[in-house]
Amino acid sequence: MEKKHEIDTPVSSSQIDLKKSFKLAVRSLLTSCSREEFGECFSRFTTKEQEYLHRLFIQVITSLHGNIEDEFESLCVETQVGLILDTVEQLLEEQDLDPLFSKKTNIMETANFLSMTKKNEIQHLKDMLKTAEEQNRLIQGRIDVLRKGVQDVSGMTDAVKKLRNRCRSYGTDSVNETLDT
Repeated sequence: MEKKHEIDTPVSSSQIDLKKSFKLAVRSLLTSCSREEFGECFSRFTTKEQEYLHRLFIQVITSLHGNIEDEFESLCVETQVGLILDTVEQLLEEQDLDPLFSKKTNIMETANFLSMTKKNEIQHLKDMLKTAEEQNRLIQGRIDVLRKGVQDVSGMTDAVKKLRNRCRSYGTDSVNETLDT
């Protein structure tokens, strides 16, 4: 099905470049090793077993190459990469032909702008973090004050009980003293 799409749709130079680059990248990632290297890895096996394993390894790598390339081709068709690349090429050609479009993009200006934007964003996040930490400290301080207040209140309760007991005992002691006299 992908092959039919390739026949029906003319392939642009950027599509060809993309596919070549992808195939080169895949091949460099999945390069098969030599028989000597393979033999060193499987030195415990007999020569005949090593040869069989090496042939099997080559078949797996070859199949893997094919599957990855087919999957890439399928994704390119599904996401309409060819159409997008053609549109980009057309826009670039139109910009080159447009005499009013004299402003060329300076890569260093763009890089500096992006760098400055990221730095500002990082500083903003740091400021937000600092503010949140200050708020946490204030809240923790309030919690500590409230806890201390609760402890002070429980101490006050004990003091009030003692005071009441003394008042009662004082009142009964003075009554007892008057009765004794």
